Amino acid sequence: MTPSPPGTVYVVDDDHDLGASVARLLGRHGFDAEPFLDPALLLEVYPQAPAHCIVTDVMMGDLDGFGFADRVRAIDPCTAIIFMTAWPTTANAVDSVRRHGGLDYLEKPLDEARLLAAVAEGVAWSKGRRDQHGRTITLSPRERQVFDLLVQGHSNKAVAGLLGLSPKTVEDHRAAVLAKTGANGLAQLIALVA
Repeated sequence: MTPSPPGTVYVVDDDHDLGASVARLLGRHGFDAEPFLDPALLLEVYPQAPAHCIVTDVMMGDLDGFGFADRVRAIDPCTAIIFMTAWPTTANAVDSVRRHGGLDYLEKPLDEARLLAAVAEGVAWSKGRRDQHGRTITLSPRERQVFDLLVQGHSNKAVAGLLGLSPKTVEDHRAAVLAKTGANGLAQLIALVA
């Protein structure tokens, strides 16, 4: 089995030299890395060129790293985001993960080994999320409703009651969901949203 390519990584920092050096470091380790000075510019081109991982500074000009992350998440919930800062605080570290969906929070100057490990983990996570998303995107709106209720732990009978359907219809939708996602049971369906 051939290993998958390392993945696309964007480095966003208003310090051109730092962003470029981080991108070069990642490039030397096999990542397709590109620096961006302006997060707004990246947001403009992102829908046509999504990344597996974004490494972004927290403190930037008009659009800080957290606001940028929120806007990226609205476009692409399947990309990993790693925050970096020269001014770390415990509150920002917690917010970076809990409120802004960050994978890691790194202090500058960056520890090279930790950065590489975080980016590798981020790329793997993103590829997994994209695979999961690809397996559920073909669901019809009704199948998606059934899927969402099943993974919340509702029985076929409960799903039927909540959606105003017969239990037989729910069974048919459940079978279609299993076939389209390639899952062989409820545990694998739940894994698609984990």
